[in-house]
Amino acid sequence: MRMKKKLQELPLHLMILPGIILTVIFSYIPIMGSVIAFQKFVPSKGIFNSKWIGLDNFRYMLDMPNFTSVLWNTIFIAVLKIIAGLIVPIIFALLLNELAGAFFKRTIQTIIYFPYFLSWVILGGILIDILSPSSGIVNQFLGVLGIEPIFFLGDDKWFPYTLVLTDTWKTFGYGTIVYLAALTGIDQSLYEAATMDGANRWKQMIHITLPGMLPIITLMTVLSLGNVLNAGFEQVFNLYSPMVYSTGDIIDTLVYRIGLVDAQYGVATAVGLFKSLISFVLIVLSNKLANKYAGYRVF
Repeated sequence: MRMKKKLQELPLHLMILPGIILTVIFSYIPIMGSVIAFQKFVPSKGIFNSKWIGLDNFRYMLDMPNFTSVLWNTIFIAVLKIIAGLIVPIIFALLLNELAGAFFKRTIQTIIYFPYFLSWVILGGILIDILSPSSGIVNQFLGVLGIEPIFFLGDDKWFPYTLVLTDTWKTFGYGTIVYLAALTGIDQSLYEAATMDGANRWKQMIHITLPGMLPIITLMTVLSLGNVLNAGFEQVFNLYSPMVYSTGDIIDTLVYRIGLVDAQYGVATAVGLFKSLISFVLIVLSNKLANKYAGYRVF
């Protein structure tokens, strides 16, 4: 009987086999390359013949004059993205939930969800044109209002907030659909009872809709803690320039420049390993919090 059950489940295991193979090849095997962080790595000598230097690469990393600012930029941008990525989808989900026409609602969903499928290479080119201080439509509109042109992608004061706003615009459609799905799980009889008691739509949203969404909101908030050090390499790499390094340079772009541009492979690996260790701690913490407050656990 047990053997028969295993044979019935065999197709399901075969379905996940390609995913497991890809994960092992691209996620687990590269972990062995982390030893470079403890070496003065020379590509011609390879991992086994390069000189071991212990924690020197980590000391070099901590002594870098811009490392503190890069770490702060990463946390600052990532936290703002997490906050905006939670608040904006919730608001739009509540607004879409109030729409009566199904066709109009689906149309709006499609429009706001579409940017999620575009890569930052495409969106980067679009945003460079839209936000151009000389010919961009945004600054032309600001000029009509009598506001001086703003160099969104070249001013270090505006650049972090530009990253947050553009990332939110790209991703909030996906979050909106998640929260709309949560709304479908709310018992409709609660709204009927509230209507009979004289509650208007605003009070129904405050006392029924939001409490009904609270479990998924808690879950999404807790799980996002693991992304505190992920400020978005693809977005920053396609939008930043040396003019905004002071506020826009993040850990991932620093690793790219140190490792691939300057060929300091050991230092770049040390910085990446430092980020991975901190992210691992945050992911474990977020999993425990998700289990405690939302009843969700991965392991």
